[in-house]
Amino acid sequence: MLDYAKEISLKIKNKELAVAGRIGDKIPYTAYDGVFDDWTDKNLCWWTNGFWGGMMWQLYGATKEDIFKTKAMELEEKLDGNLMNYNGMDHDSGFKWLTTSHASMILTGSNESKNRLLLAAANLAGRFNPAGFIRAWNDEKGDNAGWAIIDCLMNLPLLYIATKLTGDPRFKKIAMIHADTAIKHFIREDGSARHIVIFAPETGDFVDEPGGQGYGKGSVWTRGQSWALYGFTMSFLHTGEKRYLETAVRCADFFADNTPESGRIPVDFRQPKEPDYTDSCAASIAASGMLLLAKTLRNEGKDLIDGAEETAVKYEQTVERILRYLVEKDSDWNPDTDNILKSCTAAYHDKEHEFPIIYGDYYLIEAIFRITGEETYIW
Repeated sequence: MLDYAKEISLKIKNKELAVAGRIGDKIPYTAYDGVFDDWTDKNLCWWTNGFWGGMMWQLYGATKEDIFKTKAMELEEKLDGNLMNYNGMDHDSGFKWLTTSHASMILTGSNESKNRLLLAAANLAGRFNPAGFIRAWNDEKGDNAGWAIIDCLMNLPLLYIATKLTGDPRFKKIAMIHADTAIKHFIREDGSARHIVIFAPETGDFVDEPGGQGYGKGSVWTRGQSWALYGFTMSFLHTGEKRYLETAVRCADFFADNTPESGRIPVDFRQPKEPDYTDSCAASIAASGMLLLAKTLRNEGKDLIDGAEETAVKYEQTVERILRYLVEKDSDWNPDTDNILKSCTAAYHDKEHEFPIIYGDYYLIEAIFRITGEETYIW
């Protein structure tokens, strides 16, 4: 599996040591001309604001260099302003506090971080609609009360972990109800994933599936597909329920079967030939998720899935193609620039495409460290 992963790991450590030394107290989202921007004042509640901290904790876990710990703790403390902002709390709390507070708990044993994690988990649980889903975005009039998105699967570990920390089953039960709803309404028969589902908020009835950040209704946004295969894998690991593993395999099969030989991942698997936008964020997330799923199939899932070993090999071969494309053709290893990945896309119909996005770098680091055995598992 990527025979030069250790070499890439060393490049990551050297580059991020330089970046951490000059970034100051920024919370980056993207980079302009190789320099990270800062969302500290622009939007402290933005959903990606935990990933720089997550990168720093992964680097600290792998190197024990104090500068990585310092930067991670600075970011975590900044996010306290988000915890105290009701309208700034949403379905993405896992992305912000698993990457920061849970990583801190694992690596330092911090009780302050545990407190933040549980506050975030309680807020996420409070977004649960008893009709069967966790609400996505906020709005002032309740127009979005029935909206849920595939991304939320990645935040469910916050609830599973809260049950483990408190002994209270409510959190886990909420997570499982949402995951079951996602199986029923988000995953199509062919294993492809919808990005958004609108439910009737009073009854939980399916209303519509807007195209979201993909090409359009009925298409397959690749980042959403990566959230699905990764998220269901984690729900299986936290619950042992076979249906989650089976669904993860269906979603991963779709991703692997549609990955081109080049390993270059489009924004949407059903987008037109032109313009042919790519999304290296979707690629790095899928690579990390499929690595975890392959490992799971060989261990906890070996007696649950027919052909588990062959399926694991298929995913690893797909990851090999994806990572080779990313590290050889779409990564900037110059220590004088801040970002690694160069060609991420937030949404197909956005005005801008193929630029650095911080979570692309996070999941690339996680994938490489997952191969080398240096990962701190935070999910």
